[in-house]
Amino acid sequence: MNNPDKRTRRDALKCLGFGTAGTLFALAGGVLTPIDLALAAADRKSRRASLKPLFVQISDTHIGFNKDANPDVVGTLNHTIDMVNAMPEQPGLIIHTGDITHLCKAEEFDEAQQLLSRLRVTELHTVPGEHDTTDPDATQYFSRFGKASNNKGYYSFDHAGVHFMALVNVMEFKPGGLGTLGEQQLAWALGDLMHRSASTPIVVFAHMPLWSVYEPWGWGTGDAAPLLAQLKRFGSVTVLNGHIHQIVQKVEGNMTFHTARSTAFPQPVGGEAAGPGPLKVQPERLRQMLGLTTVSLLEHPRSLALNDSTLGGMA
Repeated sequence: MNNPDKRTRRDALKCLGFGTAGTLFALAGGVLTPIDLALAAADRKSRRASLKPLFVQISDTHIGFNKDANPDVVGTLNHTIDMVNAMPEQPGLIIHTGDITHLCKAEEFDEAQQLLSRLRVTELHTVPGEHDTTDPDATQYFSRFGKASNNKGYYSFDHAGVHFMALVNVMEFKPGGLGTLGEQQLAWALGDLMHRSASTPIVVFAHMPLWSVYEPWGWGTGDAAPLLAQLKRFGSVTVLNGHIHQIVQKVEGNMTFHTARSTAFPQPVGGEAAGPGPLKVQPERLRQMLGLTTVSLLEHPRSLALNDSTLGGMA
């Protein structure tokens, strides 16, 4: 892997799994290429004009969780917010991919809103996780975050020439079951994409994976196939989710599927434990397994780059 031009897609995925926070992952023509930031820094002047932070993804903050896996989720979220606020160039918006709270309590949502209000970036977009929707009709979530979607949970918007689509796949959640979009949401999504130019960069975000990560644990969405088929015609598609609290990535044609770390606690790799759930690690390792994702816009060629950072500064 000494010659970055000869790195294979499989090599790129290996680098993603074991690299540090100092690796930039650039998507161009559907191929994910890891770029050493030490090399990128040497060419900073020429890259500065073409690489701009578009948004930051945070996920699975689980405000209200206080078990051994992380008794201070407020502290780790505050650390995440400090990292975002310290960025030399602020992103245009923040995306939260669900499980804002742990038990869907009013006081947890109140505390989460108060914490997130510390972000210098004022444009916040969210989708609910299954932990946010356990009350009847998801009233607690929608009363705070439902305005953008008219209390449907799914909606789309445009920013900096990129089309964003927020989807909900947890409203019919059953423990161990796959996520579900439902016929009404699917019809809306297909219609939303129908008249978009194939050259438009697309970002789709949901809580549960839209692709099959590990079906025995419900890490996937059972009815996503029609949507994914429609997305194949676009030149640059980035599909983001949370839920599994670890980085797993797949590149398929011009689509990159990427799951984010949690800011609260890690989970085991699919199949390497009796089931999903909070994973307790040594305290000194915890922040190395929590983090956020920065997505930047490359102008030439027009595509997206993903940079994963951990709260501990190391992967």
